[in-house]
Amino acid sequence: MTISKDKKKIIVSFILLFSDIILMFLFHNYPDLFFPWYRNISKIYLNILSAVTGFLPFSIWDIAALILFILFIFFLIRSIRKAKLLSYICTLVLIISILFTDALLGWLLNHYAPPLNEIINLQTRQYTVEELYDATDYYLKKACEYAPLTFRENNHVKIKDFNELAIEAGKSYKDISATYPIFKGSNSRVKRFSLIGDYLMYNGIIGMFMPLTGEASVPYHVPPVVMPFTMAHEASHRLGIASEQEANFSAFLACINNTDPVFIYSGYYSAFSYCFSSLYQNDPELAISLYKECNYDNFNLLINDRKDTAAIYQKYESSLKEISDQINDTYLKTFSQESGIASYGEVTEYLIAYYFNTK
Repeated sequence: MTISKDKKKIIVSFILLFSDIILMFLFHNYPDLFFPWYRNISKIYLNILSAVTGFLPFSIWDIAALILFILFIFFLIRSIRKAKLLSYICTLVLIISILFTDALLGWLLNHYAPPLNEIINLQTRQYTVEELYDATDYYLKKACEYAPLTFRENNHVKIKDFNELAIEAGKSYKDISATYPIFKGSNSRVKRFSLIGDYLMYNGIIGMFMPLTGEASVPYHVPPVVMPFTMAHEASHRLGIASEQEANFSAFLACINNTDPVFIYSGYYSAFSYCFSSLYQNDPELAISLYKECNYDNFNLLINDRKDTAAIYQKYESSLKEISDQINDTYLKTFSQESGIASYGEVTEYLIAYYFNTK
């Protein structure tokens, strides 16, 4: 009996999907069998991809996505006219299955890697609110120290050269890879989105890593003070750091160990912002007292930067953010980040540990 082409497509799609589910189960339950060798292979693969796609300063994948969407509409209309909609759907399912399997094999399974703190020997534990206060105060002090050293116009942080910043962000892990070998890998530049940057910001997204092309990208209008940190965050994903909490901490390490004060300030500013947010959630009065009693030089510059950042985010407030958050939350939970989008803020645990391990 001859199997039709459409049935073959569906069979292959189900085989791929079934294989993907098995791999996710195995990686989730038996990570010691697959790491670190999987992460090392993943980094080699992504290094090759980013080298191939890195010849342009702007992202390729969103242009490719637009072209694919246009082709999708064209062939959908064509299949309806020729009464071949079922065949078209079978082809579409196969293409999606192949792309997902490629992303899974190339990068997504890094979500099941052992915790970063174990790999870099960062001792974490339960912390008191008072210890959180001490760490927040420390990062506030360091941020104030570097606040006047970043490029400014009329006391407002500005991006002097986006391309130079993007290139430096791509290389930002090179200096710390000797101390932390996990950060060895691609040094390709971070890119700006070519088409959908503003749309993503309306969705509350200020950066994205595309495993199908190895591109780490950010919108052009990300607030300047957090731009270096955001770039370093996305660059860390290309090094096999899939967890958002760990990508944030990786970005912090990359920034504060950079020689450029713009990166150092962005790292300490972001660390303070995360810790202060956590402190405010736990003890609002204590958090407010930190502000009121602060007498560090250049504190006014940091306050201005927080106001500027909030103003930029406010410009992009929309109802789309709730939908985007739900999608991102579901994605993260699917890959074992049980806190979902809340995992971004869980970097506080790492930041407190870093403070107490290094002071």
